Amino acid sequence: MGTLSIMTLVVAAIIVLGVIGLLVMITRFYVKVPQGWALIVNDTSATPKVKFTGGVVWPVINKKELMKISLITLQIDRANKDGLICKDNIRADISVAFYLRVNETSQDVLKVAKSIGVDRASDRDAVNELFNAKFAEALKTVGKQMNFVDLFEDRIGFRDKIVEVIGNDLNGYALEDVAIDYLEQTPKASLDPNNILDAEGIRKITELTATHNVHTNNL
Repeated sequence: MGTLSIMTLVVAAIIVLGVIGLLVMITRFYVKVPQGWALIVNDTSATPKVKFTGGVVWPVINKKELMKISLITLQIDRANKDGLICKDNIRADISVAFYLRVNETSQDVLKVAKSIGVDRASDRDAVNELFNAKFAEALKTVGKQMNFVDLFEDRIGFRDKIVEVIGNDLNGYALEDVAIDYLEQTPKASLDPNNILDAEGIRKITELTATHNVHTNNL
């Protein structure tokens, strides 16, 4: 066998060993991302890389962070003297669940990481602090657009209006759903007759009750 052939075999062997070694290293440093999580890889580039299934994290030159992006439930309850005021000034005891998650795009994951941090992205208390005022204001706004009876009978329409008022600008989060878990008229005993709105609500409840009783007696 000539010298050239031997050198060719040596080079080929080195290439094969190099490829095998590279594959072993990739397998060793590959990080699989669990469902409901995102992998953020900080490398030498200006913008970190975001992976949703998995990626290679090289030691020393890369830094990895895992962000939980699974569904979070935020609950807003309004009852008694703090009940939701409707268009006709009747108060409603209401419990609304808001389902949201970090939006599954690289841009939104990085936006959330920058705004509240990777570790707090799916922390219920942190997210509640971020959105409670916005969601409560949306609830109040829509409540004042509907009479209590309309709100009670058209919960889907009520829900859709809440979603519309909240909008899509949620700082990297996506609102998956809104559910009206509980909705009833606030008892008259819980209302303050010295409050102008409650006084009007009491008057309206009295009128509706009287009308209902007359209708029932005529049956």
